[in-house]
Amino acid sequence: MSVWDEVVGQEPAIGVLCAAVADPRAMTHAWLVTGPPGSGRSTAARAFAAALQCASGGCGVCHDCTTVLAGTHENVTLVATEGLHLRVDDTRPLVQLAQRAPTRHRWRVIVVEDADRLNEASGNVLLKALEEPAPRTVWVLCAPSPGDVLTTVRSRCRGVRLRVPPVDAVAALLVARDGVEPRAAAVAARAASSHVGVARRLARDPDARARRDAVLEMAGRIRGVGDAVTVADELVETAKAEAVAVTGERDAAERADLLRALGAEAGSRLPPAVRSQVTELEKEQKRRATRAQRDVLDRAMMDLLSLYRDVLVVQLGAGVDLVNVERAGLIERLAAEGTPEQTLRRMDTVGQARTRLSGNVAPMLAVEAMMIGLRPQG
Repeated sequence: MSVWDEVVGQEPAIGVLCAAVADPRAMTHAWLVTGPPGSGRSTAARAFAAALQCASGGCGVCHDCTTVLAGTHENVTLVATEGLHLRVDDTRPLVQLAQRAPTRHRWRVIVVEDADRLNEASGNVLLKALEEPAPRTVWVLCAPSPGDVLTTVRSRCRGVRLRVPPVDAVAALLVARDGVEPRAAAVAARAASSHVGVARRLARDPDARARRDAVLEMAGRIRGVGDAVTVADELVETAKAEAVAVTGERDAAERADLLRALGAEAGSRLPPAVRSQVTELEKEQKRRATRAQRDVLDRAMMDLLSLYRDVLVVQLGAGVDLVNVERAGLIERLAAEGTPEQTLRRMDTVGQARTRLSGNVAPMLAVEAMMIGLRPQG
């Protein structure tokens, strides 16, 4: 067993990180782990942190390894934002923490799972810690690509790039870790485009599979502008509902815990001091819900891209496996109704929608424009 067992299909990157664990001369104070969604950036960062704390270099079973992977190790701090940005208030405590020597261990490790969400202000705060590193502190930043990170921050980190893991490797992980039936694991891994987290959800959650099927079927329902607007509204409302389902229970628990800690009762009139803290919590929860909705929409757009990829494969007679083999009928129909050039334009339209969504364009506007661009062209 090893801390690297769940970092699938990333042997070159694992080799670099293991070499740094084994040889202090290969070690540096700041790392930037990049890779496409689902490649396992956060998993690799946690495994690296565990290996740095483990006396055996990452055995996977000792107290240090298990507590790091569980997120409870005293000298490993894991940072992720559920908002759209990492703010100054998020990074300033990290800079202060970085100056403190670790207790009983070789390293203090700070893992920032969303380094691409640093804005200029919070990035400049973090930059000071990277420019003047503490001797026993290691920063591990994660982002989809080096270009997603502020240039000043990126230039002070050693880069490690992950790749899209092979479908077979993801399927094997689902079988070994989650007990998924091999054929179902292969279908889920392929449908998720090798995104490990999404593949696991598709393999284990029938509702997740149903939602994905509904998104793919939307492409076949668009015949004109009216259909496009209707489908866009459905998709945005579905994403909003899913985001509420994901965050709603947690929001209620957080509010109840805060009121209890402040000695206030739910439903009672809140004094000004308490009201201001509740308002701040509600703002944070709104940011989290906004990000959750955008993440759901982005995943839906990735599913549509996989569908049009399959359409293009059929149109070109490429002779490669389909991602959405269970939707072969829909794929054949869409392929017959258009040309490869039209399919490429549709894929560009989906890509533009993803860019707009990440640029804070209102979800409904981005999705409506996308759906109108996907309608059949005269």
